[in-house]
Amino acid sequence: MSTPVTSNRPSRVAEAIRTIARLLLGVALVFAGITHLTSAREEFQAQVPAWVPVDEDLVVLASGVVEIGLGLALVFVVRRWRPIVGVLAAAFFLVIFPGNIGQWREHVDAFGLDTDGKRFTRLFFQPVLIAIALWSTGGWSWLREKLRR
Repeated sequence: MSTPVTSNRPSRVAEAIRTIARLLLGVALVFAGITHLTSAREEFQAQVPAWVPVDEDLVVLASGVVEIGLGLALVFVVRRWRPIVGVLAAAFFLVIFPGNIGQWREHVDAFGLDTDGKRFTRLFFQPVLIAIALWSTGGWSWLREKLRR
């Protein structure tokens, strides 16, 4: 009786799910970035914490451009560069997390988050976005490999 050969490669189904997650995240980032520059600009300005020493509109415009760039990269970048894009997207989500905390701590209403409970609940979604960015691009594996060296 022979033992089955196993592989560390993900199954086709798992790979398809990762691809779909990456593409959805990319499209969502492009959409969010466009709304930073257009229809939701004031809502995003309300989320910039009071302690940030940069003009709120500049922060919103810059983060919108970064979101569009990251989103397009998640959708279109070649496989070789995907882990790096995933790490950059995760880092972006980490960098903007204080804005979500500030919205909760400063009781700022924006995007329908009009109670402290809603604003607090939202805080738990940022780590999910970070995990999706890393998982869907192979960023976890890439980071582990880089840290071993």
